[in-house]
Amino acid sequence: MKALQFTIPVEPDKTVIVQEDIVPQFYPHLHRHKEAQLIWILRGEGTLIAENTMHTFKPNDIFMIAPNQSHVFKSSRKEGGSIENEGIHNISVFYDPNGHLANFLQLPELSQLNAFLKEYKCGFKLPEDHFHSVSKRILKLKESNSMDQMLHFLHLLRIFCRMTPKPSHLSTFNKEHITDGEGLRMGNIYNYILHHHQNALTLEEVAAEAHLTPQAFCRYFKKHTGVTFVTFLNEMRINQACKKLTAGEYDSIATVAYNCGFNSITNFNRVFKSIAGASPKEYLSKYLHNVQ
Repeated sequence: MKALQFTIPVEPDKTVIVQEDIVPQFYPHLHRHKEAQLIWILRGEGTLIAENTMHTFKPNDIFMIAPNQSHVFKSSRKEGGSIENEGIHNISVFYDPNGHLANFLQLPELSQLNAFLKEYKCGFKLPEDHFHSVSKRILKLKESNSMDQMLHFLHLLRIFCRMTPKPSHLSTFNKEHITDGEGLRMGNIYNYILHHHQNALTLEEVAAEAHLTPQAFCRYFKKHTGVTFVTFLNEMRINQACKKLTAGEYDSIATVAYNCGFNSITNFNRVFKSIAGASPKEYLSKYLHNVQ
């Protein structure tokens, strides 16, 4: 059995499914489905884990989850323990490129689209420059039926092909086959790290949570994510640090470092630059310049 194969409610007369969710929380387990999923976050914020890569999400972010790409959305929590921006609201567009659309997508006129889908077989995050055109098309998809819906879907695909700047990849690691047990275990590991990354988290502690020895855990984690535990933990901490910096939720950069689990500002600066490509001050300066 394919791991955590989440079944999308499919209408027999529909090739493209549009689903709006207004619920208390996201589906909490690491999962995948055969359909590609274009998801527009209208309310809610937190971290999207797609395969071995993390992305902060907030209202008006749009992601394309690739077919059979393992992923989970985890909402942020306030220091008191409650979930930020209680409840979520999103609109998703699902389609199966290997289903009814398979022969259609092979038309020579769609060669540019096929090249794009091949390049982004691990999904992408939509650049902000294209939010207006894509969100507008998603709403038209939601409000239309039959042939009109397919026409809007084609317009949506055309936008993707012509995007400049190009979107960023959701992941560079694509593991297609995991068991149900492995998927649940990885989901629990991700969840534990997300909720404890700000503490002095040790390899032994996380390995115990996974019911593995430290050595076995290292092999297991690398096998299913393509990165080491330390690399993943550092990326998660820097991901949260970037979020705090851009939201202005800090007294000083040193405070951000300690609140994200680093016990040394020197180590924080070194890791931050290796992951973000700039020092915390440079990163913040660039962000503030772009939003002005």
